[in-house]
Amino acid sequence: MTFDPAQLVLFALLLLLTGAGAGVIAGLLGVGGGIVVVPVLFHLFTQLGIDEAVRMKLAVGTSLATIVVTAWSSAGAHWKRGTVDRSFLKAWGPMVLVGVVAGSLLASLTRGPLLTGVFATVALMVAAQIAFARPEWRLGDELPKGAARMALGGIIGALSAMMGIGGGTLTVPVMTLFGTPVHRAVGTAAAMGFVIGVPGTLAFMATGLGAEGRPPFSLGYVSLVGLALIAPTSMYCAPYGARLAHRLDARPLRRVFAGFLVLTSARMFWQIWG
Repeated sequence: MTFDPAQLVLFALLLLLTGAGAGVIAGLLGVGGGIVVVPVLFHLFTQLGIDEAVRMKLAVGTSLATIVVTAWSSAGAHWKRGTVDRSFLKAWGPMVLVGVVAGSLLASLTRGPLLTGVFATVALMVAAQIAFARPEWRLGDELPKGAARMALGGIIGALSAMMGIGGGTLTVPVMTLFGTPVHRAVGTAAAMGFVIGVPGTLAFMATGLGAEGRPPFSLGYVSLVGLALIAPTSMYCAPYGARLAHRLDARPLRRVFAGFLVLTSARMFWQIWG
């Protein structure tokens, strides 16, 4: 597969902007950057003419790889501040890990359009949570235990792996709905990014080896170019988003971002069924 040099330069610039935007939004709204990276990569790969069979898997795999890098910085900062709930990681981590492995294997066997549909569906649910959730909403005063914890942890891991998202997008809402303070939830979710990102990345690298239709400099379903350009800018810009969060009213911005997710989801469904 060959590309025009000007097209590759534009692609590189857009990847840099994607990383910057993902970092700012992650810091500003407390959501994982993957919820931004995956749809943008999907549309960029579409414009480059990447085969429909692999473009979503490339977007997911590349996003998971960036999560590993950005989680290192984010989790370290939260650990120093004491906002990582180590008991949550010990109790929930194993089932999340099992879910990640299962979700990664399922994604490797799933057709590209179906994987796109999974992302589009869950993105709509995330958009609704971002736009309408209230801090006082609760499903309980403590986190589930036993079978409920095992099931919920497995679902978080599986969906995160299949969507290419880290801990923030699904873990934070679950923790806050069961009474965990939001700052502690965000810090813990950042650390959970390793549990999701490392095995997910390795799985997408392994299952994509030899797959046809991938762009140059891809290791399995991970674009090394995308990883090299998105991860540094995302890490650099995340603190700026966090600072903005203290200066701006995040509520209208959350609704704007929810609108972005709705439009992204609609476009993905249109490409599947159009």
